[in-house]
Amino acid sequence: MAPLFHCEDFVARATGFDVERLRADFPILRRRVNGRRLVYLDSANTSQTPLPVLEAMRRHHERHTSNVGRSVHTLALEATAAYEGARAKVAAFVGAAAPGEVVFTKNSTEAINLVAHAFASRPVAGYDDPRFRLGPGDEILVTEMEHHSNLIPWQLLSDRTGAELRWLPLTADGLLDLSDLDRHLNERTRLVSFVHVSNILGTVNPVEPILRRAREVGALVMLDASQSVPHMPVDAAALGVDFLAFTGHKMCGPTGIGALWARRELLEAMPPFLGGGSMIDAVEMTGATYAPPPARFEAGTPPIVQAVGLGAAVDYLSALGMDTVRAHGQALTAYALEALSAIPGVRVFGPADAALRGGLVSFALDGVKPDDVGEVLDGEGVQVRVGRHCCAPACTRYGVPSMARASFHIYTTTAEVDALAAAVDKARGTA
Repeated sequence: MAPLFHCEDFVARATGFDVERLRADFPILRRRVNGRRLVYLDSANTSQTPLPVLEAMRRHHERHTSNVGRSVHTLALEATAAYEGARAKVAAFVGAAAPGEVVFTKNSTEAINLVAHAFASRPVAGYDDPRFRLGPGDEILVTEMEHHSNLIPWQLLSDRTGAELRWLPLTADGLLDLSDLDRHLNERTRLVSFVHVSNILGTVNPVEPILRRAREVGALVMLDASQSVPHMPVDAAALGVDFLAFTGHKMCGPTGIGALWARRELLEAMPPFLGGGSMIDAVEMTGATYAPPPARFEAGTPPIVQAVGLGAAVDYLSALGMDTVRAHGQALTAYALEALSAIPGVRVFGPADAALRGGLVSFALDGVKPDDVGEVLDGEGVQVRVGRHCCAPACTRYGVPSMARASFHIYTTTAEVDALAAAVDKARGTA
């Protein structure tokens, strides 16, 4: 299949971004898979890691390995400084008023569960803020496009408390249906939790109308920013939400590290999530008092070197500029939408306008199972994810058992999108 443009610098012309030069920072991209040059298009799942991040983690292991917040010896103080320094970088990256508004977690899933745990039908560990009291007659609102990590915790909370779980439906073109927002988000709603950028449809959801209505009825607002923080400027305070979750392994950082940002006064009102060392103030056999945030929510030895790696990833993305990162992703998405839509039998899910999308495209091929599409693509060296993408209700909404998804990051090129289109065209021949 011929490329859309006989010009390898399509994205560079659109964004001023030199992708080929940057790719030298990602040694894995020099790999070959099944005898073909690696075409990695699964970054919405896990992004690749650049040399400066790998080097920062290696250097920490070689010179500063120790635990944090527990000792006064040199290595412990160095490790603590590195860990808290990473927190400060992450806080600045997402517009936090202070580093103490950022809680390190192992991923977005844990960050969302941490918030869900704060809601209860009775006081927990002596904490009884009415904003976190939940019971029969109350409602929790999500959307039909949520990742299971932003659905299952609220289902479990509904089971625990008797509160009703409701959801905003989807339109045929992959947008949230806000036509009846006031009915869905009403005086009984205590919390609304929704994804900023859908990991299955690519949709960039509008925050302002949902937030405005939530404020009218007094509901708290949680934003799953797992797919937005790595790809576009995100200022949590400016957005006006109460909680924001994201993860390091989608933003050129390591696995095992994520973060919850929350307004300080809300963190102060929340009970501990896990019990153990470092999250206490005083302990007796009959009970304990708890440390202030963020330590209250970071029980045990934290992911120290992973935090260092996340801090380095923040430095890397900040040096590029998140406006540039966003423009790069939009240009690639527009290119991919045109390339895939030109292939007979391909059904693309989500908004047709790249300006309404993040850097991913999910699709199905008539007569070919997504797993078979994935196998053909893998044979060509093209790595995409196939399945339900932890979004089973969205697949049900669009009448498919699963989808194939190509997702991009700062190192993705138009030549790789051309390789994707050629491989999909080849898969069409297996129908």
